[in-house]
Amino acid sequence: MRAVGQAARTAVEGGAAWVDTAPNYGDGRAHASLAPVLAEYPQVHVATKTGVVAPAQRWSAVAQGVLSERQAAAGHSLDAGFVRWQTRRSVHDLGRADVVFVHNPERSSPQRPWVHARLREAFTVLEEFADRGLIGGYGVATWSGFENGLFTVSDLVAFARQAAGGDGHHLVAVQMPVSLVMDTAIRAALAGRGPLAEAHDVGLLTFASAPLHGGELPHLVTPELAALIRPGLSPAAACLAAVASTPYLDVVLLSASTSEHWATARDAVALPLERRRLQEITDVLAA
Repeated sequence: MRAVGQAARTAVEGGAAWVDTAPNYGDGRAHASLAPVLAEYPQVHVATKTGVVAPAQRWSAVAQGVLSERQAAAGHSLDAGFVRWQTRRSVHDLGRADVVFVHNPERSSPQRPWVHARLREAFTVLEEFADRGLIGGYGVATWSGFENGLFTVSDLVAFARQAAGGDGHHLVAVQMPVSLVMDTAIRAALAGRGPLAEAHDVGLLTFASAPLHGGELPHLVTPELAALIRPGLSPAAACLAAVASTPYLDVVLLSASTSEHWATARDAVALPLERRRLQEITDVLAA
């Protein structure tokens, strides 16, 4: 887990403003590895998550009566007791949390009413943490929830208002995959629609996860496509440039291990593409 802390330090020293993590990252030890870096760089924001049961937490959660053995084995829970227990541990391990994302709520059920009920339950707990100043705010990090229509940004805002008892809620962010493979969010944003535009309109921060699609995308990008995006860029840098140019997008999350990788990424996103160029790229990919 030394690599987790070193990667975060490299990113922060390279100008990264956010560190994104979760209790289940790094075999359940990422939080402990990140804590010293976050203490050293208090200006850096940190986001973590709740919902996925980290394998290292399963025994403790069952032993303390937070989850049943069946719930622990399922690997995901948005029950209030577990969200409270996991978030408390995360804040303690990290030292702070600017955002706590409800992690992949679509895993709880394919049924909208069930997912909505679980989100309300989780939001109520996270509102309590925010009211007490233990976290800065909360959000939803989803892989497919928006695209599958399980919930919308308007739904999330409504749940937050219900949890807070009014407009003074602490829902602050949404996170979703944005890449040249999963480009639905890009296409919608170019048309002024979709979750990125909707989140922007209500003042939520927007985070893009998996901009390189788990490292697979650079191997799929041809030199011709990279040149279309911006001449002289490597396939990986071209993919990042396209994602970072997506309208209404605030933060692009990237994992890299060397200062050279971070410098390449920083240079790739420093000059956004024109909207018409990004539209041309998505049209070529659609064809």
